[in-house]
Amino acid sequence: MDTKQLKEWDKQHVWHPFTQMKEYAGEDNLVIERGEGNYLIDTDGNRYLDGVASLWVNVHGHRKKEIDQAIQEQLGKIAHSTLLGVTNPPAVLLAKKLVEITNLTHVFYSDNGSTAVEVAVKIAFEYWQLKGKKEKQKFISFQDSYHGDTLGAVSVGHIDLFHEIYRPLLFPTFQAPSPREPNCLEWVENLFKKEAQNIAGLIIEPLVQAAGGMIVQPPGFLRQLKDLCKKYEILFIADEVATGFGRTGKMFACEHEGVMPDLLCLAKGLTGGYLPLAATLATDEIYNAFLGEYSEFKTFFHGHSYTGNPLGCAAALANIEIFEKEKVIESLDSKIKTLEQALRRVKEIPKVLEVRQKGLMVGIDIGPFPLEQRVGHRICLAARKKKLLIRPLGNVIVLMPPLSITEDEILFMCAVVYDCIREVCGG
Repeated sequence: MDTKQLKEWDKQHVWHPFTQMKEYAGEDNLVIERGEGNYLIDTDGNRYLDGVASLWVNVHGHRKKEIDQAIQEQLGKIAHSTLLGVTNPPAVLLAKKLVEITNLTHVFYSDNGSTAVEVAVKIAFEYWQLKGKKEKQKFISFQDSYHGDTLGAVSVGHIDLFHEIYRPLLFPTFQAPSPREPNCLEWVENLFKKEAQNIAGLIIEPLVQAAGGMIVQPPGFLRQLKDLCKKYEILFIADEVATGFGRTGKMFACEHEGVMPDLLCLAKGLTGGYLPLAATLATDEIYNAFLGEYSEFKTFFHGHSYTGNPLGCAAALANIEIFEKEKVIESLDSKIKTLEQALRRVKEIPKVLEVRQKGLMVGIDIGPFPLEQRVGHRICLAARKKKLLIRPLGNVIVLMPPLSITEDEILFMCAVVYDCIREVCGG
């Protein structure tokens, strides 16, 4: 296809997510055609280091042989069949594998991070209804939290730029202070003392609030929060859509503090970044509350057309097998240290307010600049010219490369970011 024609049709017909299309129409749009390892390749053959893992999903690089092969083999059998009342081998085998690596016991499949959270919220709500505690209907989440874009997920999100306009459509929730605030745990416990009988669940992105600007929680916070939930009989929902599958240096962020959630939301890296698939995992205690005779109507009446899609499940099985065979988690420590060292120079730039890092998740806070100046966006456009693809959150530059990134590529990525921040911001 002719690149110029594709760019014209893109601007005429494609409505891009989280993108002001009026401004996009005036920019040179990039058409990605292929992937190879940690690189993306456009229709003109230019190669770009994938510095945000294609929006935080790619894990082992593009065109990973084992995942390609798993999808091709499954495609030779069947692409999709329903999970309503029947099953398929990849969905069964993946559920068994997820149970083994998380120690939770039951898996409900959906399509993406938002739906994984929707499932968790609905399960938590209905669990207490089935247990006879019908007043437990509310949820608590945190300032700067982001749990997806469907209305239930938006209801437990607290980023005004994304969510405020939809407030009339949402159910009310309790908003706790940012986990970085010294009084956050005290605030939560005081709320629990007054409202525990009305609260169904608490939802949190463990260790790192990703879309909120890569905000890292203080050590011990997650463990203490889980203990409070247990003490006051409030379900603990861990949204590991962004933090799961090695991003923080362990398979799941909850592992850093030995936390076992009641409900666990997974997506993004679940298939290695290949196909849309999500899972919400639950404990026996929660699952058993939904068991009964059909006439009792305890059934969880929720589902998606592509729930348990065999292609997605086959990709996810191959993804997890790569973690095990290649000892991916064990290889991350040196990469994380290299990244930390390379970011020290970035911290010295006068316009860098803060560099936040947990594992291979990084937020570089630039400022103070009005959002209207789009400084973060301009830095990312400058990086594109130097063959690095990254995307900002406002004036926060996000780095979240595939786990397969090499240490040399980490140094290149940080050097480009350093140069581009200085180029755009001065100093």
